[in-house]
Amino acid sequence: MLLSDAEKAAVVSVWAKASGNVNALGGEALERLFLSFPQTKTYFSHFDLSAGSQDLQVHGGKVLGAIGEATKHIDNLESALSKLSDLHAYNLRVDPGNFRLLSHTIQVTLAAHFQAEFDATAQAAWDKFLAAISTVLTSKYR
Repeated sequence: MLLSDAEKAAVVSVWAKASGNVNALGGEALERLFLSFPQTKTYFSHFDLSAGSQDLQVHGGKVLGAIGEATKHIDNLESALSKLSDLHAYNLRVDPGNFRLLSHTIQVTLAAHFQAEFDATAQAAWDKFLAAISTVLTSKYR
């Protein structure tokens, strides 16, 4: 992944705003995912999928927490996300297409909450950044 310095700055800037509220934002992104793409619920049959549930908030917080970690290692995502890549490929076996769908709902959630910061430049940077994360997470699938 080659993000320009400006793209990296845009990602980090939006993340600085979002990082204090990962559970609520992550939960909202998952709610959007399940409402827009109901087939993704398959992996969460053991969760309470109702709006604002503790399960969605906690898991959404984990997802956004991992993205936050990735912002700290933006130039070395493969190394930073290696364990998560293993988990998703070998244990969870999540459909790789779902990462693209979740990336979309994360961007919609960030845009809704940080309208001033999430301009076209930031959106393009986040799209590229989340695509790179998805690529790393699916790199060990066979």
